Amino acid sequence: MNVMTMPDAGLMMDAAIITGPGKTVTEALLLPQPGAGQVRIRLEGCGVCASNLTPWAGPEWMQFPTEPGGLGHEGWGVVDAVGDDVECLKIGDRVAALSFHAYATHDVADADKVVPLPAALDGQPFPGEPLGCAMNIFRRSEIKAGQTVAIIGIGFLGALLTQLATSAGARVIAISRRPYSLDVARQMGAAHCIPMEDHWQIIEEVKTLTDGTMCDCVIEAVGKQWPLDLAAELTRERGRLVVAGYHQDGARQVNMQLWNWRGIDVINAHERDPGEYIRGIREAVDAVVAGRLDPSSLYTHSFPLEQLDAALDATRDRPDGFLKALVTYK
Repeated sequence: MNVMTMPDAGLMMDAAIITGPGKTVTEALLLPQPGAGQVRIRLEGCGVCASNLTPWAGPEWMQFPTEPGGLGHEGWGVVDAVGDDVECLKIGDRVAALSFHAYATHDVADADKVVPLPAALDGQPFPGEPLGCAMNIFRRSEIKAGQTVAIIGIGFLGALLTQLATSAGARVIAISRRPYSLDVARQMGAAHCIPMEDHWQIIEEVKTLTDGTMCDCVIEAVGKQWPLDLAAELTRERGRLVVAGYHQDGARQVNMQLWNWRGIDVINAHERDPGEYIRGIREAVDAVVAGRLDPSSLYTHSFPLEQLDAALDATRDRPDGFLKALVTYK
């Protein structure tokens, strides 16, 4: 194998390993070498995804310890080794990657799962996977100028979607549980903010704001039963209900009578095709450079790799002022 590397080849990397429910260790390991069609990335950081929380809690199906760096999939950094048959990337390129062991100082990724970052983004964190996810959901939502859009759940994803929808000329109604989240929604351009407290009160307030027609598009970004129920109630006849929440903790029930009667379009906006993820990351790069998307204020907490446990706990507990945690590396 003809691997091109920077002068630090053969040195060690640090990687977090989850050893049990709520427990991590950080170990020094030999640097991985990229295979044909792969690159190695010296990571600057990795976003912490809420999808990590179920494995972090230690359900029966979870196997410990994780692979070094495992669960981390929102990494960005600089290419420092290139395997055979890679022509589109070179050592020194700053990139975001779709890789899966990014709770470590280095990770290996397939070259076609790596997106170069332009100089305009130098010095900025860029967790590509969640930013790309927001772009994919926004595209599938088909939001247009003049529409009224309700977004249920203003976490990192909901805040990004609020900004994108507002930038597209839509009127956004933000609905969320935490006062802090509603403050963020206002900063992202939401025209109206409603506390997520009383189901029927929310419906009546949206009915008033829309003169009884309800919303052209409703994005559910929580991943729980009640927000899904609420989303259907807020969608107008022949409107669009977009499921962006992560529903992986069991079955859901839907009010098919309501869905059928209103003739709504229901879109599950999660992508599983890696090519679609990469498309979304590329669109996110363009949107941030163009100023249509500015996630900088949404990265509220930063932790060193040795405190991955605290980063995961904060993502679970959501202390006041929390929206998105990053794990950053020296």
